[in-house]
Amino acid sequence: MKFSYALLAAFALGLAGAVVISPVAALALAAAGLHFPFPRIFDRTVMFMMLAVIIMLGRPLRVRSLLAEGFREPESRWPEIVRGLVIALIVMAILFACAIGSGAHGANFDRLHRLPSFLLQAVAVAIIEEGFFRAFLQGGLSIDIGRRGALVLSSAIYSVSHLIRSPARFYITGFHPMAGFHNLAGSATQLSHPSTAIPALIGLFLLGLVLGEAFMVSESVYLPIGLHAGFVLGVKSWPALLAPGGRPSWWIAGVGRFPLISAPAAWIAAIVVLAILPKLARREQPQKSTFQPVNP
Repeated sequence: MKFSYALLAAFALGLAGAVVISPVAALALAAAGLHFPFPRIFDRTVMFMMLAVIIMLGRPLRVRSLLAEGFREPESRWPEIVRGLVIALIVMAILFACAIGSGAHGANFDRLHRLPSFLLQAVAVAIIEEGFFRAFLQGGLSIDIGRRGALVLSSAIYSVSHLIRSPARFYITGFHPMAGFHNLAGSATQLSHPSTAIPALIGLFLLGLVLGEAFMVSESVYLPIGLHAGFVLGVKSWPALLAPGGRPSWWIAGVGRFPLISAPAAWIAAIVVLAILPKLARREQPQKSTFQPVNP
């Protein structure tokens, strides 16, 4: 079975399973005295169902070999994580400077004491998402449609999957068997608001291209992990610049629930990084010996 067909089957089964199981999960959590917004329960159920289906279809999806290839040589590749992190933080610093210059006031320092926890969250998100979207998804798609096709398609999937989330935060009591379906329909309505959806899709797609190109040129997940962690850390620190009294221009702040990434300034930064990434990702090769044996 082709990877693409197995992936479609996994996605369909995982999503259908989440629609059915999420109301049961919500009921069980409520019975245990735990109350979470239903969209969060639904998102976690989708993740677990997708994971279960991917494990079930592990052989046709080549899960083990793709992850092993993406995460190979960890003991010698960790400097690439540092390199990616530094590149991302430099980009974020430039964007923050532009934001301050356009009217933001960085006076909301209460959030900055959480930087260590933000960093841990950023690293965890980067490892999980790069393992899935780059090592597994992009690596698998490249078998069917080639490296460039896989880069574009995986970036499109990355952007849409991050955009489609339920816009409402609501709780349910009792058993509502159609709650999963209604949540899924509500999530899809995100695409019906072009003024906020299109800028977010553009930014997320460009970010996906940057991370995917980093994976492709470095032939591992370590450089994109560093980049991803740096970008997540920057986005989580962004509210520190939004103290009362000043707001940056839309070209740097973006619109909707994806600040920065939905802004033209971030798009330009992504295009610049994409253009210079092959040079930034170049690994030093060991020099060949010039010693020539002398014949007696």
